[in-house]
Amino acid sequence: MKKFVDDPANFVHDMFEGIYLANQDTLDWVPEYNILVRKETPDKVLIMQGSGSGHEPAHSMIVGPGMLDACCPGNVFAAPPMDYVLECTKLLAARPNKGILHLINNYTGDRMAWDMAKEMAEAELPDTEIGVVIVNDDVAVQDSLYTVGRRGVAGNFFVIKAVAAAAEAGKSLAEVVAVGEKVNGWIRSMGIALTSCTPPAKGTPIFEIGDDEIEVGVGIHGEPGRRRDKIRPASDIMDEVFAAVADDLPYQAGDRVAVMINGLGGTPISELYLLYGLAAKKCAERGLVIAKNYVGEYCTSLEMAGFSLTLCKLDEEIEGYLNAPAEIPIRVF
Repeated sequence: MKKFVDDPANFVHDMFEGIYLANQDTLDWVPEYNILVRKETPDKVLIMQGSGSGHEPAHSMIVGPGMLDACCPGNVFAAPPMDYVLECTKLLAARPNKGILHLINNYTGDRMAWDMAKEMAEAELPDTEIGVVIVNDDVAVQDSLYTVGRRGVAGNFFVIKAVAAAAEAGKSLAEVVAVGEKVNGWIRSMGIALTSCTPPAKGTPIFEIGDDEIEVGVGIHGEPGRRRDKIRPASDIMDEVFAAVADDLPYQAGDRVAVMINGLGGTPISELYLLYGLAAKKCAERGLVIAKNYVGEYCTSLEMAGFSLTLCKLDEEIEGYLNAPAEIPIRVF
């Protein structure tokens, strides 16, 4: 393993310390629970999320106005312990709020931790209302090693951005939850991996893949996808991924959409823009109107080479929320 790391067991702690030290004017850090939280929050619905680490900038680098109010991720590729979620919820509940929203990516460990934490928080904080939105945008597989149902992947950024903007606009918790569920119903994603990746605590790649192979429909923790295949021209790969994503809703000619080409951590930006060009042409062929585009790293898998495509259907409300201002350490929106 060749990484910039001291003690692999302290990798997440050391990363969080760096994020905090770079943003001490806007963030507070609670190291014993992996919590990063905005120093100040308006009296509004407060939003928190935290799946496993290793997917940065999700979720630890998107805490700020117009995005998350707090995050509490677990270790690399591991759901946060229940007490992380509970303590983060209690921290936000101590501030003026119009309710707290739990955003949960659909993985079995995450669902268990967040469900238990919500029950505990409701028992300890009877005056605090807690809402839930579950993100499950991955069309690659219905069930995986980590989840029952579809996985939550890069499409969670659209949910975060929309619910955060709705909360900043003063919407109630029920209204913010409805926005999140609406966006989740309109996002579809699928990923392709060219290489594996190495969690620091493991020290070896999480799976083996040949130099001439790709994983079609890979999960962001390295879960198997639809199949292992031979490498093909980028246009052939995009044909398959785009069809899988666009046919699933399905998206219709005339729909306004946001398009995201998300790097999985080890793909050059030049290749991501090449892939965006192919996706834009596929949108044009289907009569989809691209209103917003995102090209870069949003939800990664450490240093895995690969990409995912996300389409998000838009209406006037959701497009307005995506255009709302946001300020975070990693300015991806």
